[in-house]
Amino acid sequence: MTMQKWIMSGLFFVACALALALMFTLPGKEEVAEEAKPTMPEVTLDAAAAEATLKASCITCHGDQLQGGAGPALQQVGGHMDTNALFSVITKGRKGMPAFKDQLKPDEIANLALYLSEKK
Repeated sequence: MTMQKWIMSGLFFVACALALALMFTLPGKEEVAEEAKPTMPEVTLDAAAAEATLKASCITCHGDQLQGGAGPALQQVGGHMDTNALFSVITKGRKGMPAFKDQLKPDEIANLALYLSEKK
């Protein structure tokens, strides 16, 4: 019977240690919210750079005239998505679209989002 108490005490200690470890390593609400909605840096639109980014990263799925293909048409995307929403989608990806946060710099993504937001 005393052996059972030692085992139960040991399991309780391990559970408490695990709970403490998780409490200090899991992200908090603020961190999760920040990751869920990335903050767009302020940039001035550079249309030439945005078009170069489009050609390098987007036309494979969205077409050379943004007419769509594997991905949706983007010719009028600014009519139903604002700059921040576009920045978020390009950064994090959505449905079949991959995230570009590891391929493009935040400034490049912001410039592209500004460019696409003018497509109405």
